[in-house]
Amino acid sequence: MSQATNQPAHHVTAGADRISFFQKAIYGMGSFVNQFAGAATGQLILVLNLGLGVNPALVGWIGAIPRFLDAFSDPLIGYGSDNTRTRWGRRKPWIFFGALFSGLLLALMFQLHKGHGEYFYFWWVLGIQCLFVLTFACYSIPWLALGYEMTPDYHERTRLQAYASFFAQPVWMIAPWIPLIMTAKEAPLKLGSFTVLTFHSPFTDITHATRTIAIIVGIFITVFGILPAIFNKEIYANLPRPKKEKGALNVIKDLLSNCATSFKCGPFVKLVIVTFLIFNGFMLASAFTAYVVFFYCYGGQPTMDLMYQNGGTLLGVFGTLSSICTAFVAIPLTTWISTKLGKRKTFLITMSLAIFGYALKWVGYNTEHPYLLLVAAPFLAFHLGSLFTIVCSMIADVCDLDELQTGTRREGMFSGIYWWIQKLGMAGASVLAGYLLNWTGFKQELGLNQAPSTLFYMRVFDVGIPIATSLIAIYIIMTFDISEAKAYDIRGQVERRREERRNEERREEERRKKT
Repeated sequence: MSQATNQPAHHVTAGADRISFFQKAIYGMGSFVNQFAGAATGQLILVLNLGLGVNPALVGWIGAIPRFLDAFSDPLIGYGSDNTRTRWGRRKPWIFFGALFSGLLLALMFQLHKGHGEYFYFWWVLGIQCLFVLTFACYSIPWLALGYEMTPDYHERTRLQAYASFFAQPVWMIAPWIPLIMTAKEAPLKLGSFTVLTFHSPFTDITHATRTIAIIVGIFITVFGILPAIFNKEIYANLPRPKKEKGALNVIKDLLSNCATSFKCGPFVKLVIVTFLIFNGFMLASAFTAYVVFFYCYGGQPTMDLMYQNGGTLLGVFGTLSSICTAFVAIPLTTWISTKLGKRKTFLITMSLAIFGYALKWVGYNTEHPYLLLVAAPFLAFHLGSLFTIVCSMIADVCDLDELQTGTRREGMFSGIYWWIQKLGMAGASVLAGYLLNWTGFKQELGLNQAPSTLFYMRVFDVGIPIATSLIAIYIIMTFDISEAKAYDIRGQVERRREERRNEERREEERRKKT
């Protein structure tokens, strides 16, 4: 790869490699769906504990068991997407049907009414969620793979993922308000002593709110989810049909072989581990955020209703501000720095800012001035906003390296394995969060009278876990070695090899015609 040293420090994206605003926006709407499903489900699941009295450990298993199932299906879906050949492309049929059925199942999952035992709610939500995560994976894995292949350019890949991250931010402006909508009868939104507006709940109770919100979310998933299937273009939609032996056993053998090959790709494995640490560290810690805000910051309220009202308002404001900062500060700044310094150095800078934000979050949990928490929001915006903008762009570069090494395009396989590992982590985080919450000594029946040690350990887990996982991830990413120059060198070699293969196919076709 001696050519790498002859490349200029920075490259200008060729016109043919650019993706139009319309294409980026449509792909970004798919990101809205990809985030909204998980965010809404994570908020709506609160009804089991807060509204229906289900033990937190059981709620943790509801989050974990479907993830184990979903995780092992992801590589199979990615493999199937890579090997699908239809008149509509490799990815688009999967995306269309995945969005259609997952929206329906999410709405059905939370049609819950009071009057049943906790195991009834456990089995109802668990059973439907198992089906939901499978159908949603049929949407999300091919959608992610589509993003990896929409452009071969190093910087345009980052810009595309920036659009995806940007269009996901409305989710995080909406989702933090869901607990308030679910729990509050009447909630004034205040800035200092000034009341901006007052929310009047149209719902009779938390279960009524949950049922209605789930239907609305399901409709959004279906409508926005099918847009990439209709409008996005596939560069590799017309690849030749792979020559594989028929039979279920041969398919399994080929799938396992693809998995083994993927795990031999060192840069890909590093990106998987980095995402596992940061994303699942965030997921595990965030399970405590609502409890800290409710029972620590507002635990001194005279009633539970006031606690939920004031705490829910703070969660909503904090989430909305974080999303605004992510969309208009973290993502643009991450993209700009990446074009100047490269993806690896950008990651190191932005993750350091996020760690500083978590340190501020500890200070922001203040019982006298709860809105100090907002000071941390601009820095925390870099945590997941930067992670998926940079790492997903890096994975697209890894797909080129993989083609150079194996001669095949396997974006679906990489997407499946990438999220297979993340979902295993999410399953573990879901279970662990429930048990850690019990370990802190939290008891729903104590209401406002939680022990001081309980409130302390909640804050330790909420702040300390993502700091620790981010530090480890920074250490790993320092060893990632696909630079801008190396990425363009790999692309050049891949394109030359494709041209040689096409020439050989033409010569073979001419020989067949002569004979």
